[in-house]
Amino acid sequence: EDLGIRHRLWVYSGRRGVHCWVCDDAVRKWSPALRAATVEYLTLVKVGMGVWEPPDPSEGSWGKVLALVPEDILPGAVWVLEGGSAPWHGGAVGSVQLGMSLDQPAQHREGLQGEFLKKKDSVQRWELLRGRMERTRSRGATPCYADWEIMLQFCFPRLDINVSKGVGHLLKSPFSVHPKTGRISVPLDLQRLDQFDPFAVPTITWGEDGPGGGGPHFPQPIYSLPNPPDYRKTSLAPYVRVFEQFVEGMESARRGERLRRS
Repeated sequence: EDLGIRHRLWVYSGRRGVHCWVCDDAVRKWSPALRAATVEYLTLVKVGMGVWEPPDPSEGSWGKVLALVPEDILPGAVWVLEGGSAPWHGGAVGSVQLGMSLDQPAQHREGLQGEFLKKKDSVQRWELLRGRMERTRSRGATPCYADWEIMLQFCFPRLDINVSKGVGHLLKSPFSVHPKTGRISVPLDLQRLDQFDPFAVPTITWGEDGPGGGGPHFPQPIYSLPNPPDYRKTSLAPYVRVFEQFVEGMESARRGERLRRS
């Protein structure tokens, strides 16, 4: 919205990420400097940097992120304040330096660490942290936004600046196959995003010996029509339709622009 971008196709990577294909004519002609500046603009918080004077949370991306954060996953983040590993898969979250806002004034961190020991689980610790930070902001004293920082650090998308700014960077095409998972990189229907399951996308699996052993097993047929295109005979069909609708929308906008100019 801020940049006036209209034509965006969101594509699941086949593993952990999501690609956003921006297909506006003007944007595709941007220089690497403009592309890098856009990524910088969309990066709200950098790891290890405190959120001291955030903008009004009712405006722009801040408000949207804070409104959509699933609070049931955030309690794990407060374990970091003790120097431990957050109880999430892999434990990698614990290596992220968070809560820098708590370092100044130091009494925030010291007070929380003492009270954390009295709480039986992460949910109670998260509630304690949120309540303490909200009180600092309501009293008119030096406000602390450590809770906001944690929410953004854990829930705001990490953008790959190298892919975004390099006009010659290799790109993964929609409907390509991820070499490690075998999952197909499929376009996402934003109207049904809450129903998307990355583990249920069409997948090419291999024989017991891996690639080259036993041959690939392609997406299973889901229905039959009189002489339909091959892809419409498989579970890829709804994803191809999302792609077709995106292309049709682009072409319609292009025709409208030609008419306007004429």
